[in-house]
Amino acid sequence: MTEIKRKGSRSTKDIPKDILEKLNKGEIETANLVEWLAIDQKLLLKNFLEQNNRLNYLEPIIATIDTLKKQTVNTINEAIGTSLFKLAKSEGDIELFAILSKHTSDLIRCWATYTIGKNTERSIDEMLEEIQFFAADKHFGVREISWLAVRQTIARNLNESLTILSKWTKHADENVRRFASEATRPRGVWCEHIEELKQNPKLGLIILESLKSDKSKYVQDSVGNWLNDASKTNPEFVIAICENWKNISPTKETAYIIKKALRTIEK
Repeated sequence: MTEIKRKGSRSTKDIPKDILEKLNKGEIETANLVEWLAIDQKLLLKNFLEQNNRLNYLEPIIATIDTLKKQTVNTINEAIGTSLFKLAKSEGDIELFAILSKHTSDLIRCWATYTIGKNTERSIDEMLEEIQFFAADKHFGVREISWLAVRQTIARNLNESLTILSKWTKHADENVRRFASEATRPRGVWCEHIEELKQNPKLGLIILESLKSDKSKYVQDSVGNWLNDASKTNPEFVIAICENWKNISPTKETAYIIKKALRTIEK
């Protein structure tokens, strides 16, 4: 998948009418967060189902969305992805996942991640193997939703997940390496906390140690944020790790991570 070349608008009202129409038809990817938030997911869903001869799925999914206490991009995203998974399973629709996962629209690819995350028949090994494709997606939105889609399962199978994800820290793709850190953050963003990691962040070192001098700023930001999360419940641990890293890894990359990690402690 190629990188997004188009420059997105700075506000919703500035999005050209033809661009918004294409976004809602799933013909193009969003170029930034403003466009991502501007898409009418119900309309996008209707257009997608019409285009793929599955309009019979629309009514039950809309009904599910309407029952949401809070309708945000992420809750609607999850509701659509989860509903598509359930409907496809009940209908024996084995083609739907391939259509979703290879779609031009980044939001539609996001729906595909929940068909993985909600599949309780998959082992954690299988689930993470399948989600790696989306963790490596070139679109920021798909990468974020990919870890959100499987985070609960990661938390329920924490030790096994950490062991699997520790191998991802050696991956050539910085997006995959970043997933290993971001998906296991003790607090994270837009998600439930992982209490076990808040109380015992040492468990995360199996991932963090391999990334402490990663060349990618994208990865460095995630590792720094991981440790900053941990500092809010276990500051002594974070201080000790940072002191150790200063001695054993005197690189500019590690220094940058340490600065981000200690920002709450040093306020």
